[in-house]
Amino acid sequence: MRPKITVIGGGFVGSTTAHFLAMHELGDIVLLDINDGIPQGKALDLSQAAPVEGFDVQIRGTNSYEDTANSDIVVITAGMPRKPGMSRDELLAVNAGIVKTASENIKKYSPNAIVIVVTNPLDAMVHVAWKTTGFDSRRVIGMAGVLDSARMRHFIAEAVGVSVEDVTAFVMGGHGDTMIPLMRFAQVGGVPLADLLPKEKIDAIVERTRNGGAEIVSLLKTGSAYYAPAASVVAMVESILRDKKRVLPCAAYLNGEYGVKGLFIGVPVVLGGKGVERILEVKLNEEEKAAFEKTVQHVQELVTGSKF
Repeated sequence: MRPKITVIGGGFVGSTTAHFLAMHELGDIVLLDINDGIPQGKALDLSQAAPVEGFDVQIRGTNSYEDTANSDIVVITAGMPRKPGMSRDELLAVNAGIVKTASENIKKYSPNAIVIVVTNPLDAMVHVAWKTTGFDSRRVIGMAGVLDSARMRHFIAEAVGVSVEDVTAFVMGGHGDTMIPLMRFAQVGGVPLADLLPKEKIDAIVERTRNGGAEIVSLLKTGSAYYAPAASVVAMVESILRDKKRVLPCAAYLNGEYGVKGLFIGVPVVLGGKGVERILEVKLNEEEKAAFEKTVQHVQELVTGSKF
């Protein structure tokens, strides 16, 4: 029997996630949305692509949470997207209610699922999902670091003129202006990035990474990014369902790691069949510690504002 994966939210991020999941044949897919006909139509269209692309999974669109019952993984993408000039934090109030409703239904219909939260502001929304479901914190994870790190790796590869496959880099902290691109650890084919680019170019990459989402929003004007976020979700789902134990930067619950307790913060984790199986503690220098304290404070403010 194939794993069952539910994607909540049939917008651009949700439907693209369903598409990539199907292409990777990671499991049967349920696409849920509150708008009648939208998830059904997208699921049917995607199913009809299967004979051409050669993937064998079942894809179902629905407006009922009953159809999501006994999911192995549930991905929450539902929520209002950012518009030009809008910060992720401005979505707090409306999206907290959406994530709360989704989480209540996950708890009811899929009590053993692992939950991946994509909805912004991510750092607060994953906390809402955890508190609402009451699940073990290892089974509630935020998708942000994989995306931010992918953006940074793209910018580095572009600047150096190499394949993205040979770029290693990661981002810690919150999903927003306080994120911490750790350029000290960035490498190209094992060579430190500082040996290949001058400081001003590295600083420019840091700034562009922090504004990666806003840059796309300003270009699209009517929505936000969806290809890279969806691909990032699929990387997480694959590592969980295939127990690959990949080291990926995710928003994970900290219980004393990095001196933080009770918050979901972006850190490197080992992602396997049980969800977050281990948190890797990176030794930060004084400047990085100060940046990490700043991002923790910001996440705490978001969580307080979400009323959870």
